[in-house]
Amino acid sequence: MKLWMKKLLTLTLVFSLVLPMLVVADAAPGDVVITLGENLSESQKQSLLSEMGAASDDQIIYVTNEEEHHYLGNYISAARIGTRALSSSKITLRESGAGLTVETNNIDWVAEEMYANALITAGVEDADIYVTAPFNVSGTAALTGLIKAYEIAMEIEIPEEQKQIANEEMVRTGELSESIGVEEATELMNRIKEEIANNPVETEDDLRELIRRVAQELGITLTDEELNGLVSLFMRMKDLNIDWNQVQDQITKVRDNLGDFLNREDTQGFIRNFLDLINRLIDSLRGLFSS
Repeated sequence: MKLWMKKLLTLTLVFSLVLPMLVVADAAPGDVVITLGENLSESQKQSLLSEMGAASDDQIIYVTNEEEHHYLGNYISAARIGTRALSSSKITLRESGAGLTVETNNIDWVAEEMYANALITAGVEDADIYVTAPFNVSGTAALTGLIKAYEIAMEIEIPEEQKQIANEEMVRTGELSESIGVEEATELMNRIKEEIANNPVETEDDLRELIRRVAQELGITLTDEELNGLVSLFMRMKDLNIDWNQVQDQITKVRDNLGDFLNREDTQGFIRNFLDLINRLIDSLRGLFSS
């Protein structure tokens, strides 16, 4: 997938969910926390630390397979999670307003867009993220580790429900991407949000019908399992105490990170119009979810 498309997909996912405002402690730009899968061999650990450019004073934490199953077990099969925690990561805090960037290596299931989406949902912002493994793995251990690392780096505690929804949204998007494609899954999620903003739903049945209708309009056929998963996710999303001002702040940061791509003549107008549309949707969503 082209780099600009990855950035655009990340942008469309940014406004899906954002946690209530957190209090930032004494974290400073440049602070680094490295996560390692607990089941890596010693030689694999040293190889990954070298690949990530780890310094002697970087904090290192370990992620267990048990932690993976705790946060993902309700949304993904045990076979997909596996029995070993191998994927690892490096999170580098950046200055306020820098935004979030994600790069992966040897990760074959969790796409960069999925990491960005889940991390922003969990409240991670202004950081450079690098995810890697000694060979191709799903990457689920890294997501668990990154959220854990951010809590340590920022000296905060992310609410458990926030973590659970972040993981669920990542899995739902990933599963849809697997069956219908990344772009189609992204469009479906965004259209559902747009419809909810314009036509607030009162009941679970109303939401189920809305999702069916949007999928049909896009020519997408959802299985009963996929439909039930989306209904569950959006009902839980609706009940979150979302700070929409912070959502808009995240969009501004992503706009800054688009860099040269945003300045190209053939994309400049499209992206700016798209961001304006999202801001209008946020205004509508703020009224819906605060009522």
